[in-house]
Amino acid sequence: MTASASVSRLRLRQPDDWHLHLRDGAMLAAVTPETTRHFGRAIIMPNLVPPVVTSDQAAAYHARILAARPEGSAFEPLMTLYLTEGSQPEDLRRGVECGLIKAVKLYPAGATTNSESGVRDFDKAMPVLETLAELGVPLCVHGEVTDPDIDIFDREAVFIDRVLDPLRRRLPHLRVIMEHVTTRQGVDYVRSAEQGLAATLTTHHLIINRNHLLVGGVKPHYYCLPVAKREEHRLALVAAATSGDGRFFLGTDSAPHATHNKEAACGCAGIFTAPNTMSCLAHVFEAEGALDKLEAFTSLSGPAFYGLPANEAWLTLVKRPEPVSYPARVSVAEGQTVTVFDPGFPLFWDVESIMPS
Repeated sequence: MTASASVSRLRLRQPDDWHLHLRDGAMLAAVTPETTRHFGRAIIMPNLVPPVVTSDQAAAYHARILAARPEGSAFEPLMTLYLTEGSQPEDLRRGVECGLIKAVKLYPAGATTNSESGVRDFDKAMPVLETLAELGVPLCVHGEVTDPDIDIFDREAVFIDRVLDPLRRRLPHLRVIMEHVTTRQGVDYVRSAEQGLAATLTTHHLIINRNHLLVGGVKPHYYCLPVAKREEHRLALVAAATSGDGRFFLGTDSAPHATHNKEAACGCAGIFTAPNTMSCLAHVFEAEGALDKLEAFTSLSGPAFYGLPANEAWLTLVKRPEPVSYPARVSVAEGQTVTVFDPGFPLFWDVESIMPS
């Protein structure tokens, strides 16, 4: 990354998003351009209805994403499989060997949106997990237990102790990404590992804590899973993101839901950050005096963990004298909209251009 002496212009490798929801159908068509505008690649979440369980289903979804790209876009969707207790090692191996499958996603059953087909008995999923370890393919983990007696704010920390650490001891060569880490305990656990463990951090968890969600009334567009935690945890996430430690990289978990489904008696979990993520991140990193670490977080550390080259294109961010304007909502078919994340402060950093190498 290069920056001018006044730090009003940044040039960095084009970023990637290592945790993204694009949905399907009309929603896919509406939100895909918001990611392809800035990002070169993204790990695509498989929790559709029905979920993307087999390599053939992943190939079909891959084709639908390519069809939704704007004309001229070179955006590359990186496909994952949804781990179930019936997943087949042979199918995984076939998908990996043909270059389609880049990771497998573990959802504890009932943990988040469309996770009902996830894993309850890890012994039944062990053949696929052993194949992942053999192939060196990452397991992307939604790290929360779902026991009703565990407080929702404690589910990540309990998952580390009860599920993740025993699993990694059982399969020491398994490469694991703790996705959307939200706690100091999660950050500390990643830092304690000598190898084979990384974490994605989201845009919104670097900005909001649980007060943003709950003080002065419930704010449905700040509701996500894992839920935002105390300020001490947010500060731990910011410290990890801005440290330059290659084990922490960007996975936005940008998760679009129709606005009316968020603003409901039982609103959906998910925050849509794809349009303004780069502006938000530049703000956070500047506040920490860490703009020189932004490229590692957004563009270098993720590819390195996945064993992929960094993008050859370059993105330029410019700090404007006046706040940058983003639409409050993105239109979907039939009059529906998706509400864009509001960080709660003005954004001055703007993506000026993306240029080839």
